[in-house]
Amino acid sequence: MTALMRWWKFNVVGAMGMAVQLGLLALMGRWARGHALWATAAAIEVTLLHNFAWHVRYTWRDRRDDSAMVGRLMRFHLSNGLVSMVGNLVLMWLLVRGAGLPLLVANLIAIACCSLGNFLLGDGWTFGVAEGTAGSETSADDGNGPEPRTAMG
Repeated sequence: MTALMRWWKFNVVGAMGMAVQLGLLALMGRWARGHALWATAAAIEVTLLHNFAWHVRYTWRDRRDDSAMVGRLMRFHLSNGLVSMVGNLVLMWLLVRGAGLPLLVANLIAIACCSLGNFLLGDGWTFGVAEGTAGSETSADDGNGPEPRTAMG
């Protein structure tokens, strides 16, 4: 799969996730007035789980390794989760409290700002293929066939 096609799929999942996040944020914003950061954190966590499931089944389905699912979920939370949580919370604080933007407008801006970093981390680390794995996009192929195995490897 080309990087452009994967970026497209990533953004399709991201758009669905954005709808989930904004919908939850709108609901929680009504229930927990004055607690924008708590509502944002909860909406991000639900969205992370939603996006992870879709990325496994759609964006990076060619890199599936069911035996490593827990590890991938942990890497997803450490990478995309951390970028989304910290990036969104910092930007929401700046945009809502500092600039006075409405909650959902500020969240749209924060999501857009975190998107590229999340894609790069997802492609390279969370859903990356171990180097040397058969059929991986990251293994080097000089056109001369597989490298001969030595006694050491």
